Amino acid sequence: MAEEQKPLTEEKPADQTASSEEENGSVETEETIIEEVMEESKEEQLQKQLDESEDRYLRLRADFDNFRRRANLDREAIEKYRAQKLVTELLPVLDNFERALQVTPEHDETKSVLQGMEMVYKTLVTALEGEGVETIETVGKPFDPTVHQAVMTDSDESAEPNSVLAELQKGYKLKDRVIRPSMVKVNQ
Repeated sequence: MAEEQKPLTEEKPADQTASSEEENGSVETEETIIEEVMEESKEEQLQKQLDESEDRYLRLRADFDNFRRRANLDREAIEKYRAQKLVTELLPVLDNFERALQVTPEHDETKSVLQGMEMVYKTLVTALEGEGVETIETVGKPFDPTVHQAVMTDSDESAEPNSVLAELQKGYKLKDRVIRPSMVKVNQ
């Protein structure tokens, strides 16, 4: 009986050592898994930071491109309309010249003064046209509220409805911008 007990007791420690070796192996694999998971989470964090940095860079670059485009457009507009203030201040002078040229001269002296005024007027008009100033055509044209300002209405059956019958004050454009709309009388 004593011999029989020994093998039984010897087998138990062998089973225990095998199970402890399995436990040690499983502990090592658990540690390895934890390390791999930590490395993966670090990689994910780094990838996330990289993606965020790339996104910020792309947004910043787009903002800079938009800023540069706006600055170029502003510079072009300033160059294109640089004469607007001067032209706006000269329009009343042009109106006064036109009114003065409508006077019928009675004396030879008045005729020569009128001729001189006409020469100055033509020179002024030529200089303004050189800067891109155009008169807005009105009489007989359909009424356009973007370039015309209706100050009177009238009824004329020979003209088309909603057309301009008369121009009371000339309107002007600088390149493609209306500086002063034409004051007109519109057919109902």
